Amino acid sequence: MAGLSRPLLSYEAPQTRHGWPRQRDPAAERGGLSLRGHDDMEVIRGMPDIHPDTGQPVGFRVDARPAVLPQAVTLTGRYGRVERLDAARHRASLWDAVAGHREIWTYMRYGPFADAAVFSDWLISREEARDPFYYAIVDPSGRARGLASLMRIEPDMRVIEVGNILLGPSLQRTPLATEAQYLLARYVFEGLRYRRYEWKCDALNAASRRAALRLGFSFEGIFRDHMIIKGRSRDTAWFAMLETEWPARKAAFERWLAPENFDANGAQKRRLGELMTAVL
Repeated sequence: MAGLSRPLLSYEAPQTRHGWPRQRDPAAERGGLSLRGHDDMEVIRGMPDIHPDTGQPVGFRVDARPAVLPQAVTLTGRYGRVERLDAARHRASLWDAVAGHREIWTYMRYGPFADAAVFSDWLISREEARDPFYYAIVDPSGRARGLASLMRIEPDMRVIEVGNILLGPSLQRTPLATEAQYLLARYVFEGLRYRRYEWKCDALNAASRRAALRLGFSFEGIFRDHMIIKGRSRDTAWFAMLETEWPARKAAFERWLAPENFDANGAQKRRLGELMTAVL
């Protein structure tokens, strides 16, 4: 690494094999250290520290105290709530929300399920799991209309992922669907003290990739041949949001969720994606 006396300001955005461009890293473009790999550009955000003994570049110091494991909490919002999955209480309304909609299971590693009994057995196993740790997304009437989990939980590294997101069609494209993601992100950063919040999905799942960007996650790349799901190869798209980015993302969420952002018919006035782009 000799000769890196100043940061390199160039940045490339190569196409993935699926044609998706890499997302720009404004922090790197403002002076981050850029290093060329075999066939791609790695970006190291900001200026590194210098090791006091060896003079080599090293990462900056952080709060290394472990983060907290997810708990059985209820996160209450304006449009509904996110609460710990309770199979006995949630299974009937969840089955009503997802039954007959095979398309919502295409990119999941489980489902669709043949009937309510098989679904109930699976839901019990999800309640018993600790990683992933499942939550139900519940509307104001008390009916569960979707699921999400906090998973791949690494308290020592302060890294956690949101995944296994299952939204019944009646929940999709609603303020509650967005608010649930806001409530989970706020809980992760402010309640549990994680510094990196990840979103991963099948690289072919265009809807999930759009959702990640709309919700303020940054695209980080493609892990090729990353998984085998239902007998098929899966490339995985990686996204993440950082603790340092959360205050601006939070403000964008709250501006979008505010009652004044919706007209008398419930139509949004400003798109969340626009608000997120403004703070990137």
